[in-house]
Amino acid sequence: MSDAGKPEIARRAFLRGRLAAAATLAALLIASSAAIPQDPDPADLRQFEGRESVFEVQVPVNVVARDGEAVRGLTQDDFQILDEGKPQPITGFRVIDLDQISPDDRRVIETDYGIPPAARRHFLFLFDLSYSAPTSIAKAQRAAHAFVLEQMHPTDLAAVGIHSVESGPQLLITFTPDRAQLARAITTLGNPRLLRLATEDPLGFLIDTPGPSPELTSALDVGGVNAGITEMERSMSSYLQVIGREMAKSERNFARGQISRWAETLRQMARILSSVEGRKHLVLFSEGFDGRLLFGRQPDHFDEEMRQETALVERGQIAQVDSDQRFGNTQLQTQVHQMLREFKRANTVIHTVDISGLRADSREEDRVRVVGRDALFYLANDTGGRLHEDANDFGAELQEVLESSTVTYLLSFQPTDPGEAGDHHRLRVRARAPKGAQLSHRMGYYTPRPYGDLHPMEKRLLASDLIAAAAERDDLTMDVLAAAFRAGPNQAYIPVIVEIDGGSLLEGHESPRLPVEIYAYVTDDKSEMRDFFSRVVTLDLNGRQDTFANTGLKYYGSLDLEPGEYLLRVLARNAITGATGVETLALHVPPFESGEPTLLPPFFHEEPGSWFLVREQPQDQYARTTVYPFTVNGEPYVPSAVPLLAEGGEDETEICLVGYNLGEGDLSLQATVLDADGERMEGGALSLRERTVTGIPGLDKLVAAFDPVDLPAGDYTLRVTVTDPATRTRPFNSIPLRVLN
Repeated sequence: MSDAGKPEIARRAFLRGRLAAAATLAALLIASSAAIPQDPDPADLRQFEGRESVFEVQVPVNVVARDGEAVRGLTQDDFQILDEGKPQPITGFRVIDLDQISPDDRRVIETDYGIPPAARRHFLFLFDLSYSAPTSIAKAQRAAHAFVLEQMHPTDLAAVGIHSVESGPQLLITFTPDRAQLARAITTLGNPRLLRLATEDPLGFLIDTPGPSPELTSALDVGGVNAGITEMERSMSSYLQVIGREMAKSERNFARGQISRWAETLRQMARILSSVEGRKHLVLFSEGFDGRLLFGRQPDHFDEEMRQETALVERGQIAQVDSDQRFGNTQLQTQVHQMLREFKRANTVIHTVDISGLRADSREEDRVRVVGRDALFYLANDTGGRLHEDANDFGAELQEVLESSTVTYLLSFQPTDPGEAGDHHRLRVRARAPKGAQLSHRMGYYTPRPYGDLHPMEKRLLASDLIAAAAERDDLTMDVLAAAFRAGPNQAYIPVIVEIDGGSLLEGHESPRLPVEIYAYVTDDKSEMRDFFSRVVTLDLNGRQDTFANTGLKYYGSLDLEPGEYLLRVLARNAITGATGVETLALHVPPFESGEPTLLPPFFHEEPGSWFLVREQPQDQYARTTVYPFTVNGEPYVPSAVPLLAEGGEDETEICLVGYNLGEGDLSLQATVLDADGERMEGGALSLRERTVTGIPGLDKLVAAFDPVDLPAGDYTLRVTVTDPATRTRPFNSIPLRVLN
């Protein structure tokens, strides 16, 4: 947001405290309980005006020397971007070197948005259940499991999917930094008998309840001879054998149809993947389909049918030769080619892993594996990837990919001729690099389409990608407040308050019906998802648009967490225009049982009617039933995420300070005001009014007042410290605030 726009937003926000919202919440809500976003009515779809004509294209580029090492030290002047052959001015340039980022820096990276989504590596592990035997898949699972837990860089994102001719591709886990959920998805491959998740995650970050991932133990014992085989292994064996038996029934002509269906569903998947920023590496675990159905028969001395067909040709009986069988099916070749082209357009490289070599079969089946391997080689080679013939060691072979993409040069430009929505533009990148070096970059981009035209899966991936990368987005002006209240031994209740400016929600929005999607996910210091909530709130603003534009939506949700350090990721989106806001917040949950003095953020009371207020519904399966925590002397209040105070105001603003184990004697308060640069400011006065009686051992609630005296208009951070004179302990906490003219 430009600095010029901030005063207007601040003035508009200040009106929240001066406007009385006459409409009740019951009159506003018409359909707000869905956990998964519903597609809006076609009549309500509108293009988000002002955002489709000017956009930025980000081009991640890897430069690799002859020895396979990443080339470092290049500058913006060393690169040139050609859009449909026309040079484009480079408007942005960043260098991301993963060797300079240690695993211990992960939380700093996520909080500071150190790596934008376009520069992150994305891996999609896709298990082909139709063209693979159960025993082969089981061993491929082990290899993928090890790669996820041992070889991926902490900043990498990965997803897990399965594919079958019958159901097409299914994404079990979206692109996520959570290694535990990835491992769980690889272990189960979506087998419902092995999953315990009671609540469906709308964005696909959780396939199961958070917790340790089970290890894959010995190879699957299909016959059940091994007395030590686990129930999990038996269930997986049965699950995969059912799919394998269905494929074994295929006749040759039907097999062509299946490959056609297989290619078409993957083409659709590739089109959807284009909405995910950055280079994608699709790792396909498969035995491959019969390549003869695609390429025709290859010379083979042991192939009796081919000898017979050759004899027919020599006798002039060409009509009796199946041309598709001998030379390949032209229509099928076209379909596969279109599928691969779509993957390249989506900036996706396919790495195929031939898992047929992991089992011993007959000589005839060995010949089938060879033609299957031909198909796998074709899929990988055409997209710039490689065929890996040993799944047990594919991680070592992919190490070359990891090393070559260690350094990413992220180039940005604004197209001078973007064309029509949905148009594809070819890109070329040139670089002054060492002789023999190779460049790897996206081959093109699509001109953005109106949000209403996107596939539901594209909308889902757009949201999940922003949350996974903790990527800042400010189409919507929003603020978030979260605090940890003790709920039990080693358990905290975390109310999360999300404030979304009404003016930004209504920009480009014409319908009186306003559906707003809200997603909140929290990750621990290992980037594992620990809890979430989601909600679609639909408001009827008929006749109330002006009031809402000057106020906004305030949503109250909650999380349950154990003591630790967390990162809260919150995304809000207008479900019709696609306007999106993303905020992240570092969250500390103290060990309450330790008796350590703890102070929560200062809670500023807000005037009733300042917002259109919505709270999570008790009947929602993911809602908590904990008592509302924001009360003083039995009276509830609504805290503000970013308090708005008038410059030189005559009235003090009441605040509530909640703490644990603060001490028994008289307490003193100190206020420190920091400016936007973290420098201490002179001004602002804090006074203690009352220490209330809570009746709960260890819990303190202090009523205080803050006066922004001598503080000019601007954005600040208020840090409050509570001192116990007896023990000299000084717990503190802070909150952002804004002083208005």
